[in-house]
Amino acid sequence: MFGDKKKNISDSERSLISETVSIDGTVNSSGAIDIAGLVKGPVFSKELVIKETGSVSGAIEADQVEIYGHLDGKISADNVVIGSTGVVKGDIEFSSNLRTENGADIEGYIKKSQTKTKSAGDFLFSKTKEEKKKKNGKPEAVVNKESEALI
Repeated sequence: MFGDKKKNISDSERSLISETVSIDGTVNSSGAIDIAGLVKGPVFSKELVIKETGSVSGAIEADQVEIYGHLDGKISADNVVIGSTGVVKGDIEFSSNLRTENGADIEGYIKKSQTKTKSAGDFLFSKTKEEKKKKNGKPEAVVNKESEALI
């Protein structure tokens, strides 16, 4: 990163928020994140694992979620695993698979949705509000495809 040689960072690399780290704010990653520390705020990632020592207070949006620690917030994911040591206080919305191990503690609603969640890349690389403005200074009209079906 700081040398003469340039490395390509692939999305398959894992990031670790260790036991000694506390983050207050939004966490975004186009790859995978292992959380062993404390995160206060929403987490957007392709893959997320909350370790036994890890805790998240905020919503989670990812393709794959595994929880072995504590979560106080909503989960939106394609595949969800709540381990035997996992504690979830919030709703779980999944589109493909939900697996709970014996001993998992869940306090909230569980809903299977028909649509897949957005991947973290959609959140990370989407245009900002300023970039979405047209040349005349007026914002673009954005219509959700699901909304069109209701009209």
